Amino acid sequence: MTQAKDRLSALRAELGRRGLDGFLVPMADEHQGEFIAPHARRLAWLTGFTGSAGIAVVLRDRAALFTDGRYTLQAREEVDGELYELLHITNAPPDEWLKHNLGTGALGYDPWLHTIDGVARYRAACESTGGKLVATDGNPIDAIWHDQPAPPMAPAVPHPLRYAGRSARDKRGMVGAALARDGADAAFLSAPDSIAWLLNIRGGDVTYTPVALSFAVAHADGAIELFIDPHKMSSALSRHLGNGVSVSAPDSMGAALDALGRAKKRVRLDPSSAPSWAADRLTEAGAILLRGADPCALPKALKTAAEIEGTRTAHLRDGAALTRFLAWLSREAPRGGLTEITAADRLESFRKEGEKFRGLSFATISGAGPNGAIVHYHATPRSNRIIEPGQVYLVDSGAQYLDGTTDVTRTVYIAGHGARAKAPAEARDRFTRVLKGHIAVARQRFPEGTNGGQLDPLARAALWQVGLDYDHGTGHGVGSYLGVHEGPQRISRLGSGVALQPGMIVSNEPGYYKAGEYGIRIENLVVVKKAAKISGAERDMLEFETLTLAPIDRALIEPKLLTEAERGWLDHYHAHVRKSVSPLVDAKTRAWLKQATAAL
Repeated sequence: MTQAKDRLSALRAELGRRGLDGFLVPMADEHQGEFIAPHARRLAWLTGFTGSAGIAVVLRDRAALFTDGRYTLQAREEVDGELYELLHITNAPPDEWLKHNLGTGALGYDPWLHTIDGVARYRAACESTGGKLVATDGNPIDAIWHDQPAPPMAPAVPHPLRYAGRSARDKRGMVGAALARDGADAAFLSAPDSIAWLLNIRGGDVTYTPVALSFAVAHADGAIELFIDPHKMSSALSRHLGNGVSVSAPDSMGAALDALGRAKKRVRLDPSSAPSWAADRLTEAGAILLRGADPCALPKALKTAAEIEGTRTAHLRDGAALTRFLAWLSREAPRGGLTEITAADRLESFRKEGEKFRGLSFATISGAGPNGAIVHYHATPRSNRIIEPGQVYLVDSGAQYLDGTTDVTRTVYIAGHGARAKAPAEARDRFTRVLKGHIAVARQRFPEGTNGGQLDPLARAALWQVGLDYDHGTGHGVGSYLGVHEGPQRISRLGSGVALQPGMIVSNEPGYYKAGEYGIRIENLVVVKKAAKISGAERDMLEFETLTLAPIDRALIEPKLLTEAERGWLDHYHAHVRKSVSPLVDAKTRAWLKQATAAL
């Protein structure tokens, strides 16, 4: 916050030199990734906000920061409210805010950092007031960020076939055939995880997601043009890619798009993720743009048998690490002195001992008491709280393994003495209602063609009955040693229009958050599979297989709120966890696990 005022002033001066009245500053890179490299964290550098989603609008005399419900509290903690108006992006969208504040000014934007759809919205907002939207040549923040880090140059490496389950050659042919069926000559790919999946490569350019930052053009004949910094290449990777993939430096991509345009090719772009720069370049060169989803997104979500088996074994090792942590926490936290950061570090140390561990899949959310109510909280030395007896503690964490990606949340009560020995009645009620929603999703059978939006109310029903809810989706897709958040599938009241299909991995994570007091979330990963035939059934049905293996805190459960079927599900789940994890942990942890998974 101490630097934010000077940086905001410097940006306004730079905008003045460029003849601009304002500028859009998203938390985004050229690939619209969730986790971005340090050199692209312009919003964090300017405002101090470190969440993964947000955008600032800076005008000559005012500025605003827009975040979603996950980051409302975090923004208040990190951003100077005297400099930026802090707004909920759903309730007060930035394009609507511009209609009331821009007037006839010129609003700048970096065309590499905004999608085709996003630019269209902002252009309409500017023109509605007599203003205009102007693409900048270079980012104004880069001109004033004098110690900006260099772009990452981690090596790209082949991802073994035994983990991928399908060769890159087969994937290229499949994607090419799909483009041809849709009447497209090529597709522009800007999502590094799509390229990683398509070519069976991985990298280390950003934290938490093992990708190499790059772009690609996929052709209908199965050929691929890969645009990647040559410093990331190796002879082994060149052999792995083979003759069907041509490799060029990123600065040659403009010429390649121009060539597509001159040939009047029909090029598919995802308007929700492709940078508007690419659409502009192709259009100016004469290409015919076809709006459509990233052709890799859906097949990437449909995991192969090898990927599903890999994620099962990854979750087994991960469950053992988390169980060791929970047993350790049950011993150490009641003694006092344990902090959010030391707890998160200890959990990571348990995971590091596991086979095939490659890093965390996101920054661990370790929230004690009121910090647990901040949905995407990240402990810092300034916010770090002691995990005290009598508190509700939430830990949301995950890891990347060569054979799978994990994401799990557990909420536990830190028992104390006397009145604090038992969790408060309200916390038990809220936790049990969240658990009921979790079980409802986990147990549900559903017909083919069902999307996540249709299942989302199941997770909320027990909360709705008493006038409660939560402000995030119930589930997101998860990759296979790739992004911990991936699409197109999800379980959300907003829906996605994409039917859940066998092989898709999604999270099941209802929650409840009482601002200033505590947060509750119970998260397992599940995989969609075909359900066994039922006598008399008229339709084929699907169901979920739960992948995550870790006990759910019985101390926070109010048994009288659970039905017999719900108790049965929990007891069966705990018996499965105990049988699976016990052989992988030490005797002391095994004894704790036996008690933690006892029948309700």
